[in-house]
Amino acid sequence: MRVVADDPRLELAEAVETAEEALRLVPRLRPDVISMDICLPGMDGLEATRQIMAHFPTPIVIVSDTLGGQATHVSMNALRSGALTVIEKPQGLTGSAGAVVAQGIATQLYIMSQVPVIRRRLMQAEPSRHKGMWSRPLAIHPRILAMAASTGGPTAFARVLGDLPPDFALPVVLVQHMGQSFMEGFARWLDQQVALPVRIAQHGMPLERGQVLVAPGNRHMTVGTRGEVLLHDSAPVQGQRPSADVLFSSVAKVFGADGLGVLLTGMGEDGVEGLGRIRARGGYTVVEDRSTAVIHGMPGAAERVGAACISLPVHEIAPHILRAMAGGPVPSQDPLAG
Repeated sequence: MRVVADDPRLELAEAVETAEEALRLVPRLRPDVISMDICLPGMDGLEATRQIMAHFPTPIVIVSDTLGGQATHVSMNALRSGALTVIEKPQGLTGSAGAVVAQGIATQLYIMSQVPVIRRRLMQAEPSRHKGMWSRPLAIHPRILAMAASTGGPTAFARVLGDLPPDFALPVVLVQHMGQSFMEGFARWLDQQVALPVRIAQHGMPLERGQVLVAPGNRHMTVGTRGEVLLHDSAPVQGQRPSADVLFSSVAKVFGADGLGVLLTGMGEDGVEGLGRIRARGGYTVVEDRSTAVIHGMPGAAERVGAACISLPVHEIAPHILRAMAGGPVPSQDPLAG
């Protein structure tokens, strides 16, 4: 609780030791964000998360010190329960390194406290009418779909990929910023949410149509000239490994105008430069609109620098891509796009 108490952006509403206490207090306190441990006496944190999300939807951050083989189980079930993200519990908070870790956790909690959970319901909304926009035929012929997200990414990925058909004609590669220990669980969870098969990428694995390859934790992923994925241990980019910029830049280099890039919710600017490179090479780029993005940082930055051909609510991204690939009329926010 010292992490919360020491951060001026946060106010501790209550610290409790059991899930039962949390369930009793949430309706009265109505916290902006909940930090939930997994291992609690009595009811565990995952069941508490499920019950809170069912009755009093609140942004929940799972903080877990469960490592090794249990990490996959934790991340899968945390996302399934409705938690927005999973972060690793620090082993110590002393010294300068500990201060950096504590600051990172506090920042995550602060960001999540600003998320209206009702936004998740917008993903079920009917397509908007795009007021003030105009429609035109657009035919794109990509050979790969590259995607990236950070905070709020799991749910956004599930929506976009879940709206693609089982016979989707492109290979899909994606980067999700998440702790290394939890990436396998994220991939397995996503595989259960969508029709397309989802796997953690391995070095040299071929790109296959209709298959989703997820960058493993703490390794960069690029695409090779022989139609394969390559993994690298080079330095983090903008503090991230895997980096969306690294993936997108490789797609721009290898596929040129045949690249399709999608940048979803997330904090910071990772992916902005790489997405711009895809567009500069003639590829097509889509970013998530602020109306559904949990955090509009990454897609918003891409919009500001002109890296995006179009900005769309998350529930409209896959239908837009499918219509465009079929040569049908689509809304455009940029007469020069395409």
